[in-house]
Amino acid sequence: MHNNTPDSEHTGTTPAGTTPQRGTRDPGAPAPAHAAGVIAPRDRSVIILLLVSAFVVILNETILSVALPPIMDDLDLTETTAQWLTTGFMLTMAVIIPITGYLMGRFSTRQVFTLAMTTFTVGTLICALSPTFLPLLLGRIVQASGTAIMMPLLMTTVMNLVPPAKHGLVMGNISIVISVAPALGPTISGLVLSVAPWRALFLLVLPIAVFALIFGLRRIENVSDGNAQSADPVSVVLSGLGFGTLVYGLTGISGGQGGSGAADAASGSAPTAAIVCLLIGVVSLTLFVRRQLTLQKADRPLLDLRTFALRNFTVAVALMVVMMGAMFGVVVLLPIFLQRVLELSTLSVGLMMLPGGLAMGLLAPLVGRLFDKVGPRPLLVPGLSAVVVGIGIMSRVPDQAWLIVLGHVVMSLGLAFVFTPLMTTALGSLPRRLYPHGSAIVGTVQQVAGAAGAALLVSIMARVSGLTMAGGGSEAQGISDGTSVAFTISAALAGLTVVIALFIRRNPADAGDAPVTSAETTETIGTTGPTGPTGTTETTEDVDAAS
Repeated sequence: MHNNTPDSEHTGTTPAGTTPQRGTRDPGAPAPAHAAGVIAPRDRSVIILLLVSAFVVILNETILSVALPPIMDDLDLTETTAQWLTTGFMLTMAVIIPITGYLMGRFSTRQVFTLAMTTFTVGTLICALSPTFLPLLLGRIVQASGTAIMMPLLMTTVMNLVPPAKHGLVMGNISIVISVAPALGPTISGLVLSVAPWRALFLLVLPIAVFALIFGLRRIENVSDGNAQSADPVSVVLSGLGFGTLVYGLTGISGGQGGSGAADAASGSAPTAAIVCLLIGVVSLTLFVRRQLTLQKADRPLLDLRTFALRNFTVAVALMVVMMGAMFGVVVLLPIFLQRVLELSTLSVGLMMLPGGLAMGLLAPLVGRLFDKVGPRPLLVPGLSAVVVGIGIMSRVPDQAWLIVLGHVVMSLGLAFVFTPLMTTALGSLPRRLYPHGSAIVGTVQQVAGAAGAALLVSIMARVSGLTMAGGGSEAQGISDGTSVAFTISAALAGLTVVIALFIRRNPADAGDAPVTSAETTETIGTTGPTGPTGTTETTEDVDAAS
């Protein structure tokens, strides 16, 4: 396939005879300040606004984690029904995130931001006013739709606006949002619920969301204009069906429906509905991949899979899969152990998780600066090793709560050295026009890997627990034994990532060289242009040699 990239993308200029829309920067051209390695004030205000907005929507993801019992009591719900408030959120995220790459190419930055924050705000209002379960579930689904768009928008905008030499620093700030917001969610929820009903959680978030929306409508700048390309309806259906049923099946196997998943796992079987959904998901995603490979020939894919032709992106995503699986399994199992074995309150559990989240957030800016200086590998290897040690401490499931906190803090400190390098390396290895698709893939991987990790570890815990109780042990002893085995396996999986990290390399752009452009990676992303912008052909090996 011939390289059809327009000359304007090669040179970073607007084609002759065209006028950029007011307030819009040509996406192929870095801001003038980039040459000096600084962020323009206008760009900085856009990034700060998106960071605040992302913090609000991510905080909302975990703020409901300890509120399910009060909601069940107030609305007279069973555990199976109430669990749909979290399962529905996850399913919506899994369906929406894969199409965000198309949305960010089809619409302008301002339009995508407006869509994300308006949707999230409306969903929050619906939740706050919900008199019964169904409106509350609808509100959570609407909230999740806005949340799913916000993080890929943030990462894509940062990669476009920030000079490559400062990618690590700004991604470190994003890591603060990703780590601190979820950690604060359960703690804030526990404090609010101790003095107010559950609807106060949404009333707390609502004015912040409204402020971010109004301020954003006044200040947000367009990074790029949209284009008139329409979405392939077959791809949209296959994407939603594939990712939605896959995540539903994984959460069903892990007991995520609040039903008999754990019990079935303990007995050696999995819910039939979950197995069927997994099969539908695998078949649908296989067809989705084939469809994208066909559409790529005409540059019309819903999700551009040519990102995986770049080795650094592929290795970084592989690391994310293993790390997210191990981490989410721990996040799901640890509260179960603390509440059902150590018999701690939900507020105590939230407070115990807080130091690790805060430590990760406080360390993130330092990690970002170090990344800009030394690259990914010197940070990933010790960081991943600390994750293994932290999970290893928790795998002993000690009766002393402070040892659990210690293990969680060590794991969190390790993760601080992992997330920023992985995200920055993955997206920084891509040509500019693939940033939206790369961001969508990273977000999708996090959802699917998290669900898979939770399914695996919860099933292991349930099976071991069942064997312990069958041998005459108590339920608490069974959960303790099962959690210990599951955490040990999680630590072993995390150990594999140390080996994988040895294959990751520093991107030339992150080393201070010129940003990777579409022309410079022509063969790398699956096209066959004979020459780059300087009349030379570059391949994957050429890019690797530069690092």
